[in-house]
Amino acid sequence: MGTRGHSMIEAYKNAERFKGFACLYDSARPACPEYVVKVLTRYLGHRPQTVVDMGCGTGLSTLVWKDTADKIIGIEPNEDMIARAVVNAKNLEFVCAFSDKTGLGSGIADIVTCSQSFHWMEPQSTLREIARLLKSGGVFAAYDCDWPPVCNASVEAAYQALDDCVDEVEATVSEYKKAFIQYPKEQHLENIRKSGYFEYTREIVFANTENCDANRYYNIALSQGGTQAILKKNPALIEKELAAFRAAVDKYFNNKMLPVEFCYRLRLGVKNSATYGGDR
Repeated sequence: MGTRGHSMIEAYKNAERFKGFACLYDSARPACPEYVVKVLTRYLGHRPQTVVDMGCGTGLSTLVWKDTADKIIGIEPNEDMIARAVVNAKNLEFVCAFSDKTGLGSGIADIVTCSQSFHWMEPQSTLREIARLLKSGGVFAAYDCDWPPVCNASVEAAYQALDDCVDEVEATVSEYKKAFIQYPKEQHLENIRKSGYFEYTREIVFANTENCDANRYYNIALSQGGTQAILKKNPALIEKELAAFRAAVDKYFNNKMLPVEFCYRLRLGVKNSATYGGDR
């Protein structure tokens, strides 16, 4: 998370949002697609020596680089998530830090990624730190899923109804209104462009297929920070929608393992040859 564009208290709130369900998150969320490694390495033009994965969570997006880069560093401010990441990838390096103050050296990274995380970071201070970390010609990419995963109309409609209910609670119930600060994903590419650190930017849209059973698909919805926040304090607020979603999921999967597609939007920037973030 970033801390310069908003207060440290708000940054900690964002980190705390993902406390207490690292195992659920780790078992439900999609693995990082190999396509991300292939396309970012292509834009870099050579094998990366060092990859920095910001907001790495439980390490799902960090582990994918283990056979491609010489050194991989995951950055994550939530202690529960990073503890799980260490278990998942004992041979990789993980640092408990915020995105705008990683404590890493300048010009060390060939690639910096944010998987499902850039919207929790103050963009200006985070991009400044990313530019500082990247070598000349290095690549930054923020990539996110479009929820829900592609499955079935009735299941997706029930998922969306649950998500809409969560949004309504967070917008209207006082104890949830100021519990976090989130930055629009649809502004990621424009923020990267406007930063001035990158000579080339673009968006890439792709999908990745994984097999899924009813429990995993149900838990994908439960792994969302907003859903978890309500379940911890007042689950009755979403009880009806949650039950309808569970019923739709169980009916469709019917004790079977079925393919689903996770759809991604990847926004990337190639760092200017003459741009250097410099030490602060």
